[in-house]
This record gives sequence, structure tokens and C-alpha cells, in this order.
Amino acid sequence: MSDALPPLIQSLLAPSRYPHPVDAVKLIETHGAWVLLAGNWAYKIKKPVRFSFMDFGTLARRHAACETELRVNRRFAGDDSATQLYRVVLPLLGSAEDPRWGSPGGDGEAIEFAVQMRRFDEAGRLDHLCARGALTADHLQSLAQDLAAFQASALVAPPDSPWGEPAGAIEFARDNFDTLREHLTQAEDTQALDALARWTEIRFAEIETLLAERRHSGRVCEGHGDLHLANLVLIGNVVLPFDAIEFNDALRWIDTASDIAFLWMDLLHKRQPGLANRFLSDWLDASGDTTAPEVLPFFAAYRALVRAKIAAIRSAQPGADRSAALAEARAYLALALSIAEPPAPQLVITHGLSGSGKTWASSRWLRAESSGRALRLRSDVERKRLHGLGALAASGSGLNSGLYAPQKHGDTYASLLARASSLLRQGWSVLVDAAFLRQHERQAFADLAVAQAAPFHILAPEAPVAVLRERISARQARGNDASEATLAVLEQQLGWVEPLSDAERSHRLPTPS
Repeated sequence: MSDALPPLIQSLLAPSRYPHPVDAVKLIETHGAWVLLAGNWAYKIKKPVRFSFMDFGTLARRHAACETELRVNRRFAGDDSATQLYRVVLPLLGSAEDPRWGSPGGDGEAIEFAVQMRRFDEAGRLDHLCARGALTADHLQSLAQDLAAFQASALVAPPDSPWGEPAGAIEFARDNFDTLREHLTQAEDTQALDALARWTEIRFAEIETLLAERRHSGRVCEGHGDLHLANLVLIGNVVLPFDAIEFNDALRWIDTASDIAFLWMDLLHKRQPGLANRFLSDWLDASGDTTAPEVLPFFAAYRALVRAKIAAIRSAQPGADRSAALAEARAYLALALSIAEPPAPQLVITHGLSGSGKTWASSRWLRAESSGRALRLRSDVERKRLHGLGALAASGSGLNSGLYAPQKHGDTYASLLARASSLLRQGWSVLVDAAFLRQHERQAFADLAVAQAAPFHILAPEAPVAVLRERISARQARGNDASEATLAVLEQQLGWVEPLSDAERSHRLPTPS
């Protein structure tokens, strides 16, 4: 392959060209860059290519793209030098045949520029963790919380900018179909594409106003743009995004739900619906974004069709494994259809005293739920969200006061009921994690399930009172959960809990092991 490389890249394959120890140089090529892995560092050099979506045709454009890449990717690690992957933009001086590395802002006329990155162990990439079964819900929970915090502080699209306009969202979605129809020509392909094209137009018409409202409320920001498992890496105990889109502002300044939808879709593609459920539920808890589920399937189907389009284009390229590429395209096409046409939803509620393990059991249920279209609503999180607090914020409320006054308790359950009703109509299965100690509270949700013709279940873990007390004390000491239940709360609950009736027990699910 090196014989076809430009002289500069051939020169940089020599270990002696680097000012630090290098045993051998490994080259990785993408459609827009050469990446040289040299010792503890990686150097990314833009290719002088011009596409409709990417223009690196001049040295000035490549330099600007390098600076943008450095800026947009450094945001994800901030000032933490232990996890910061992106170091600096370096000029290359001299000639292509005899290049030497310059200093940022130093003297000399640059012949090219490179982004210097700290090299990481490829085994830590999340797609590799997923492939060997090492990707966990804990990894994704911390990522969900970090992404929500990042999005909350990211630059918001100015009102007079074109970024995130609904018209742009539908044009990006429509753009996939012409290319896919050129390459996927079997009758079943045509049928699937026609169905998806119709669904795309119908779904967009349903959410167009909401997309505009989300933009107006600050939900369009400078995000990542390419947030899938292969662009996430585990560094120590932190999952870090990298390789954000630098070459096209319109693909980076997007609705926050569009960024999240890519990773959710990728987990479904990797046959990890349980992890998809947990990641999305944890992100919704952390972000407080109650309207995201309504627009997320539109974005996820679009992302799946982009992946299908890329695979279809690759199938026609010289030297490609045509059958494998077409199979990949059709797999993404099938995934898009499953997102557009989800299975019938179900409604699950929990029941139990504080410390009985409701959140643990609901996490296990989400992990086992195979549709990938299930969300959890937690009363502990919803109560705080209704009063402008984050999931882990302390409310300072006392027993039966503040956020836990009887009226506030009723408001929380009413909001959970309204949100569950909306999500069921949108095709999401819903698990409501709350105490549900009173029969009338449970009955309201059972009636909702009947009204929406959804199967209804109750998840009711139990534990001895001594164990409940131990768990509550330990949870308070850790301080890392949305629940603010105290031992005094437990004592009060013991006095008013209304056990499940025989009729309710017929809806009870086995507690996950």
C-alpha cells in the first residue's frame, strides 16, 4: 500500500522522523485522513480531498480543520490531563521527502499540519469492549451522565444560525434514499425503502413543531456528531468520546437527541438492547429532557440509514467484499425498520418499601428487556426534576415537607402517569420505579394500561426490615443515588403500606435474580 502513498506519508513511516522513541510506525487510513501511530503518540494528517460534505482541498483549509478538531475534541476531557487525548496541532516543515516537525506557532513555512494525539489501547474502544462482552451498564451510566453534563454546558445554536432547523433534519434524512435505491435493488429492498421513506415523511410531519420548539429552548448545541461505540474509549474508569466531526458544522451543531440516538442505535445494532435501554434511561434521568423520546426514533432511523448508505457505497468500490457490504447495508435497513415499527409496548410499575431493591430490580428488568424500546421513570428523579433539581441534588426536604409534602407527592405521581401515558402512545415500554405503597396509586397505572391496551405488570422486590435499614443507611453514606429516603421515612412507610391484593398479585413479575 505504501507505494501508492504521497511522498510525505511515505517519509513519515520511518521511525527516525519522530522526536521521541518509536519502534515502528503503523498507518491507518480513512476517507479523509492518514493516522500515523508512532510510539506513545498518534498523528492525524488531513487528506487533500474535496467532497460535498468535506473540503480539505487547500493547506489553509486543512490547517483550519486541524485546529477545529483539536478544539471540539478537547471539550470532552476538559482540563483533565489524565484523560485528555488531544494535545496540539503541529506543523511539518522542510520537504515531503525530508520533513521535520515544527513547533506550534514557530518559525518556518509549513508544508502540512497534523493533530497530535495521545495514543490509547485500541482494546479499550467501546466497540471492542462490546464485542468481547466487557461493556457494562456502569460504563454507560457514567457516560450518560457525562454527556448530559457536557450538553448542558455546550454552546447553543444562535437563533439566527441555520443549525438544527427542522428543514435541515428532513433534508439529511431524505438524502439517504436515492443512494440506497441505487445499490439495494432487490424487491424486498425496494419495499423496505418505500416503507421507511413514507414513515420518515409522516414522522417528520408529526415532530416538526417539536423540533423547532426544542431548538428554541436550547436543545440544539455544538455536539459530537459521530457518537458511536467506535468513537468512545475507556481510559482508566472514564469513557471518553473522541473523533468528533470537525469538517462540517451542520453535522456537529445538532439536536442533543440526535447525538444520543446514534449511540442508542449502535447498541441495538450490536444486539445489546438491554444496554440500550439502560443508557437511554440514564441519560434521560441526567438530562431531564422529557421530549427527547418523541424525536429520538426519527434520528435513530436516520442514523441507521446513513450507516446502510455507507455500506452500500462501499459495496461498489474496487476490491470491496460486495456480499459482506450489502449484507451490512441490509442489516442496518432492517434495524431502521424495527425502530420505525416497534413491538407493542408494556407498562411495568414497582412496589416496595424504601431499600427493598426496586431500582436494582428495575435495572435488571431493563437489562433483560429485549425490544430495546424500554424506558425507566424514577419517582426520585421526577420529583426533583419538577422542582428544577438534578437527579443527585439534595433537596433539603424534611419528612412530609418540602418536596415530600403530600401535595408534592401527588404531583409527582400525576407527572409520572402523564409521562407514562405519552411514552406508551409513542411506542415505548415504560417501567415506573416508585414506591406505589397505596392501592389507588397502583390502580391509576393499571387503568392506564387498560386504556392503552398495554400488558400491565408489577415488580415487587422484598427484604426483611433489618436489611431495609442497613441498605438505607449504606445508600445515605454513599450519597450517589437520587433517593433521599431516611430511616424515618421507612418507619412511616411501614405504618401505611397497603400490600398487593390478590388481583394485583396476578400481575406480579418474578424479582430478577
